[in-house]
Amino acid sequence: MQTLISVIMPVFILIGFGYLAAWRGYFSPTNVDGLMRFATNFAVPVLLFRAISNLDLAAEYNMSMMGSFYGAAFLCFGTGLIGARFLFGRDWEDATAIGFVCLFSNSLLLGLAIMERAYGTDSLTGNYAIISIHAPFCYGLGIATMEVMRARRTAQSRVLLTVLKAMFSNALILGIGLGFAVNLGGVPVPEPVMHAVNLLASAALPAALFGMGGVLYRYRPEGDMRTILFCCAVSLGLHPALTYGFGTINGIATESLRSAVVTASMAPGINAYLFANMYGRGMRVAASTVLIGTAFSVVSVWLWLGTLP
Repeated sequence: MQTLISVIMPVFILIGFGYLAAWRGYFSPTNVDGLMRFATNFAVPVLLFRAISNLDLAAEYNMSMMGSFYGAAFLCFGTGLIGARFLFGRDWEDATAIGFVCLFSNSLLLGLAIMERAYGTDSLTGNYAIISIHAPFCYGLGIATMEVMRARRTAQSRVLLTVLKAMFSNALILGIGLGFAVNLGGVPVPEPVMHAVNLLASAALPAALFGMGGVLYRYRPEGDMRTILFCCAVSLGLHPALTYGFGTINGIATESLRSAVVTASMAPGINAYLFANMYGRGMRVAASTVLIGTAFSVVSVWLWLGTLP
């Protein structure tokens, strides 16, 4: 119970403040959009730039940890896609969007915040390693699958171009890419610039969590409850369970296991809705799963933290 109160509740109270402010009209939809644009297009990419530029790549890119997390994520994408198609009778495009909901954990806004609260700032290196390829992996898999499903309307030769364009127009990926360039190239960052980076990065998570509350108020649940609960079960239950199992079999270190399982146990993030909205498929399921899954994760994350060494 102490973990629930001291680690998880502060994160969700901040989200709740954003939700309450939007609900009561103190923070307008325009304000929410502006704050989220600041967080996701500027502050969070700078946070990722700082983390990746300082990451010891040789030490932190643990292939067993990465394989455990992403192997589980891939299986959850397939589970969501096949389940949507054959359990709920959705067409293949809708099924792909629903698979993406099951794939894309909120590794950044929730994952980093909860991991830091639970295990301290020094525990985040494994999370940053996972996050560094999270958006490229998820968007690459989701867009490639969707374009293949739509191939009857899209030239096959354009699939790769569509994937690359969507990935490299994403501010988060640009921040990660610049971080890798500085890290691998040994590029020195002037001290005044680094101070500015630190100031902006420090605002990233509080701003994003408060804004996320306002976004969640906008996407109130509507219908498709069986499909939504299915997505929540895959995201909050199957993904961390598979990651824990794979990590245990691979014998990864305790610190790496924590990073992988905590990240896997996060509810679907806003990107799940953005992907669905990009294609106009499964939007109601995506939006409602983000809201309901985030609410359920108050308890599910607490339970997963209790299972970790």
